[in-house]
Amino acid sequence: MKILTVGLGYIGLPTAITFALHGQEVVGVDKNQHVVEMLNNGKVHIEEPLLQEALQEVRKQQNLKAQLNVEPADVFIVAVPTPNCEDEYKGCDLTYVVDAVKNIVPYLQAGNTVIIESTISPRTTEDVVKPMIEKAGFEVGEDIFLVHCPERVLPGKVLYELVFNNRIIGGVTPACTKKGREIYGVFVQGELIEAKASTAELSKLMENTYRDVNIALANELVQIGAKLDIDALEVIRMANQHPRVNIHQPGPGVGGHCLAVDPYFIVAKAPEEAQLIQRARKVNSQMPHFVVEQVLDILEKHDGKTISILGLAYKGNIDDMRESPAVSIANQLRSMSGIEIRTYDPHVKEADTDSLEEVLQDSDIALILTDHDEFKELPENAVKVMKQRVLFDTRNCVVSDASFEEHYTLGNISAVKNAEQAL
Repeated sequence: MKILTVGLGYIGLPTAITFALHGQEVVGVDKNQHVVEMLNNGKVHIEEPLLQEALQEVRKQQNLKAQLNVEPADVFIVAVPTPNCEDEYKGCDLTYVVDAVKNIVPYLQAGNTVIIESTISPRTTEDVVKPMIEKAGFEVGEDIFLVHCPERVLPGKVLYELVFNNRIIGGVTPACTKKGREIYGVFVQGELIEAKASTAELSKLMENTYRDVNIALANELVQIGAKLDIDALEVIRMANQHPRVNIHQPGPGVGGHCLAVDPYFIVAKAPEEAQLIQRARKVNSQMPHFVVEQVLDILEKHDGKTISILGLAYKGNIDDMRESPAVSIANQLRSMSGIEIRTYDPHVKEADTDSLEEVLQDSDIALILTDHDEFKELPENAVKVMKQRVLFDTRNCVVSDASFEEHYTLGNISAVKNAEQAL
């Protein structure tokens, strides 16, 4: 089976490599010439465990090539970005999906399958993609099989979860669903769940929306705890001992191309009905501002001005900065006069500094915004170069804080206000 994947990013590339690892002939297409050249030279352009080794293996087997242009294939997979629109509800911008399908259509032949893996708003497969294929003279479900198969993987474990997670196969017709099962049955060892395309679309969005809403509940609890002088982290720890309660962990905001983006796709389609989803998005979107306010209070308490930001990626142990709250917080702090900001992230090359010692030199606050493993135990030799040994860990990830004189989290942040009021 020859599979052509359009889009070689955080999902498209691992998907292409996984098919190639399972003996399929795979062509990866991307409009970025640098990405294509890197892959053909045996180098991945994104950070994901085991992906580099997997690329080397499929290149040795000659099962994968990267190029700029589409060519004939048996299966066409669309895995391109779907950013938010610049409109009131931040709906789904289908520009890249539509362009990808336009590029595929001239190469379609009877019997081909078109799979949309990109996260899309409900009814896109049936209302947007299907008419484009039919306009070319094909009958979907007879000549061409059209399926929406959303991914549901965790960055850092993508190659494992592509294989072992359950996979939704959303066909436009039963025959389309059957074809989708055959294709993903090549490597998926989890359950292949049959669904209509529109159901698959909304299911993917709700998976991420559920997590966004739950995190918003935790983040709102942080703000309540700060007002009432109650440790929100301790509240969550105790509440989660109830057998039917699972409050997520709070943080400086929500990032990535899923949780911070997907809920808006639902809102845009049903704004009057999606009230809770909109409220959750508002809470999480405001968390960077809340964190900035707490940082300023800590600075004032300690009469400081230099902040060392540890982490720019939106989550730990990856290099992905898409929609990262850490970037938003850094930018907000940089815009304020009288404050010096330095950044360090061992996974992100855009950071200001290259080492913990450099970023912490003569600093007043170490502000952890990403839960990288490298930040769980900050070495004493790095901390001792700080001007004031103050830690604000917004991810609650530090397991040893003996080197610090003060350690704030989103649970005990009210201690800053209480100290100010006592003065």
